[in-house]
Amino acid sequence: MPSDTNITVTGRHIEVTEAIRDFATKKIEAIHIDYPKIVEARVVVDVQKDRQMAEIVLFCADHITIQASTSCEDLYAAIDETITKIMRRMRKHKTRLMKHYRPHRSKSIRKLDEKVYEEDVLDYEDVDAPEDPKPVRISREGYDLRTMYKEDAILELEISGKPFVLYRNARRNVLQIVYRLRPGEYSIIELGNELKA
Repeated sequence: MPSDTNITVTGRHIEVTEAIRDFATKKIEAIHIDYPKIVEARVVVDVQKDRQMAEIVLFCADHITIQASTSCEDLYAAIDETITKIMRRMRKHKTRLMKHYRPHRSKSIRKLDEKVYEEDVLDYEDVDAPEDPKPVRISREGYDLRTMYKEDAILELEISGKPFVLYRNARRNVLQIVYRLRPGEYSIIELGNELKA
């Protein structure tokens, strides 16, 4: 979870100690589910005569709000159980997203023919040839090549907001690029054999 996520812990009928605040904060920071992305987290603890309650509300990306609460005899156990409920609901959202964006084999995934251009074709040598367009901006960054299934690559494409995802296909051990054609429809480019290594 991003370290800049805003986490607030408040109490009803109880003064929130540093121990309670640290425990709740660390529990939320330990949530390592990449979707939905947590933007803000609010924890409310309530101690009464016969019960101790913890309530957690997560405000996530894509206008998703996840809420859960637990009452039991121990406040720390209530926080623990509420975190478990929250993570279960987050996984449901992720599963729902994966089902929504899972491509249909026959229609959604299109494979394009590979085209390889030699460097001398791309660079104009003739003075009469048109000039290359001047790029507005070029940024260089590292890329973590991962091995995954195409369904996971599509999920990462949707979660990250990237224009494409380059990955090694776990089933066929080839490099592929998946990108979005339009909402719910994707295309895959399979790279040449010389790039398998």
